[in-house]
Amino acid sequence: MRRKGDLPSKPCATCGRPMVWRRAWAKVWDEVRHCSERCRRSLHSPSARASLSSVSAPRASNPCERAASSEAASGKVRV
Repeated sequence: MRRKGDLPSKPCATCGRPMVWRRAWAKVWDEVRHCSERCRRSLHSPSARASLSSVSAPRASNPCERAASSEAASGKVRV
């Protein structure tokens, strides 16, 4: 049995978080680019493309933080 530290890893193309090899990805590990469906979808959304194209605009490092910061800015904070 392998330890988690011995498994290969690579960064997510969208958020940059490290992804660790999973058994489900064994056959397609070279093709895996995103850590989750949310990251995969956010890369193809028009709003994500606009934020990626504008280099000067500061943005959060991952989609979860971007959603939380946009809710806070609009006053839609859940309690």
